[in-house]
Amino acid sequence: MADPRLFRLRVTFCKQGRLALLSHLEVARALERAVRRAGLPYAVSQGFSPHMRIAFGAALPVGVGGTRECFDLLLERYVSPERALEALQAASAPDLMAKSCAYLEPTAPAASVAFPVSTYRALLSCSPLELPVPRSLEVVRKKKRKTLVVDDFLVGEMELAGAVVTFTLEAKPTGSLRPDVLLSACMDAYNEDPHARDAEGFSLVAQATPSVMEAAPCEECERLSVVSVTRIDQKAADGRTRA
Repeated sequence: MADPRLFRLRVTFCKQGRLALLSHLEVARALERAVRRAGLPYAVSQGFSPHMRIAFGAALPVGVGGTRECFDLLLERYVSPERALEALQAASAPDLMAKSCAYLEPTAPAASVAFPVSTYRALLSCSPLELPVPRSLEVVRKKKRKTLVVDDFLVGEMELAGAVVTFTLEAKPTGSLRPDVLLSACMDAYNEDPHARDAEGFSLVAQATPSVMEAAPCEECERLSVVSVTRIDQKAADGRTRA
């Protein structure tokens, strides 16, 4: 149950550059240190192992950046959002920088479940005219193989524009599909035979306005690969944009 004596501050931050290679645990530790350096009056849990009352949003895979990530911090006393933001920015690394602060109601959904719909943008090594998307793929979790149906998680269509792919995934209560896993499967399917497009087991994402200029780089690439992936937006399941 939320403690009405505490103030719940939601902080939006970016994870980019070299720090996109940090794991979720490493990001959490770095942000906790930033809060301590900022001198914010954070609340501490009770019990034998007291720790900072901080909760993070949906985790990003290693190597995937984010432009609007968030965490919730419980404060023992009120600090204006502007002052909190200034203190956090002074204590943060440029590639893990706080962008905004705002107070939430105690009953607001936790950051980890409030925005299950995430939009990603990936930069590819060249500009294919089309990209095969597997209808299902196998993942290994806790030494167990599981088959995931891509359409169960993919919201709308994947959009291919030059060397940029934009797509949206929704996390379900029963599980989720990682963006790097989906992209890896797409790359494997393309690189098996970039000239063969058997639609069985795949859906094809074509360029919106294909041209010879856009297709030319692929003639020089030995293999299509992903250069970078960034989460550019998060929304609630009903389409509401995050605060």
